[in-house]
Amino acid sequence: MKSRYKIRYYDFKLILFLVALTIIGIMAIGSASPADRDKQFAGFILGFFLMVIISVFDYGFFLKFYWVFYGLNMILLIAVQLFGNSAGGAQRWISVLGVSFQPSETAKILLILFFSQFIMKHREKLNSPKILMAMILLMLPPWLLIYEQPDLSTSIMMLIVFATLIFIGGISYKYIIGFFAIAVPAVVIFLTIVLQEGQTLIKDYQRTRILAWLHPEDYINAEGYQQSNSIMAIGSGMLWGKGLNNNEITSVKNGNFISEPETDFIFAVVGEEMGFVGSCVVILLLELITIECVLIGRRAKDLAGRLICSGMAILVSFQGFMNISVATGLLPNTGIPLPFVSAGLTSLVALYIGMGFVLNIGLQGVRKKNTNREG
Repeated sequence: MKSRYKIRYYDFKLILFLVALTIIGIMAIGSASPADRDKQFAGFILGFFLMVIISVFDYGFFLKFYWVFYGLNMILLIAVQLFGNSAGGAQRWISVLGVSFQPSETAKILLILFFSQFIMKHREKLNSPKILMAMILLMLPPWLLIYEQPDLSTSIMMLIVFATLIFIGGISYKYIIGFFAIAVPAVVIFLTIVLQEGQTLIKDYQRTRILAWLHPEDYINAEGYQQSNSIMAIGSGMLWGKGLNNNEITSVKNGNFISEPETDFIFAVVGEEMGFVGSCVVILLLELITIECVLIGRRAKDLAGRLICSGMAILVSFQGFMNISVATGLLPNTGIPLPFVSAGLTSLVALYIGMGFVLNIGLQGVRKKNTNREG
């Protein structure tokens, strides 16, 4: 339901950070792919509008329909498998009324909302094997559908968000210790297996990306080509960069040495054309957005609000970390967008919707605090 709030309690700092980062993204996209600039700007307007609308409605009202969110998420992901459009060896998009969108991006927000309410409703029994198993079984179907698209990077991101939510929800440390006792050797075994010829756990191109990351000199003219040129582009920008929309023939972007730089490797464009300063501004804005989400979550009126803010904080910070790490060679090429910067209407609009909930949680928390003072 719509509630009355005082405008002075609106978190304009968070909005400023979001808008500044999105504008930087639009400028970088315009330089990398002018045809995508107007679409990204339209996504910004739509996302901003939805964020403002959602921010003035009580998030508790929306969370009453948390099972609807889960069902909608499953319908969209199954539709991708049945009717999805393929591109680049992956089937991740569906078209509705001529508009293509990527359900794996909306899945991140829908699952944050679903598990935030689910955990709050079962917080007293969160550490019971029954509830823990129920959460794992509920997480497994959407995760598998995304993994099979294939979209390994998003499936990893979803596991990180899920782990964050149950940690903030109050899971016992004995489960955390037990998890790492199993997970660490499991990851080592997994990596050992996937690096072998003829393995079937991951796609061949995913295996090659890992090998290119481990041995870049052996793949410099093949799978390691993108990351090598990305690092070169970022380094060539030096302190202030070469300038947006420049015509320098020495530009890595202008020479088309990075394919689709407006998406996965947008940070390379930022580094080359805005320099070290521009790169630091992008990283700083990502961290400021993360910190603001955490601060809002700390004063949330209930556990669900705190979980939503924590989910959005880890989504922005860790996804940003993954994207930038790929562009700088710290991680294998994963193909995950840089939040609020990379081209992609679904990702941008979904993130703004998530931030709309965060803004309302902030308003609810302030109102609760003031009510307690008056009482």
